[in-house]
Amino acid sequence: MKTKRHKPEEMIKKLRTAEEALAGGKIVGEIWRLIAVSMATSQRWKSHYSGVKKDTLK
Repeated sequence: MKTKRHKPEEMIKKLRTAEEALAGGKIVGEIWRLIAVSMATSQRWKSHYSGVKKDTLK
């Protein structure tokens, strides 16, 4: 099965969605299902792209 490669813009968008859902009171497990990534992937993205804006990537 081929794995999906997310673009940095998609990663940042999903991280922002996850942060909004967490602030809204959702459970962390639900958030991972919402953005369709695993716990390890979300933590890796968070450590790499935390605080980065879309303008900075381009």
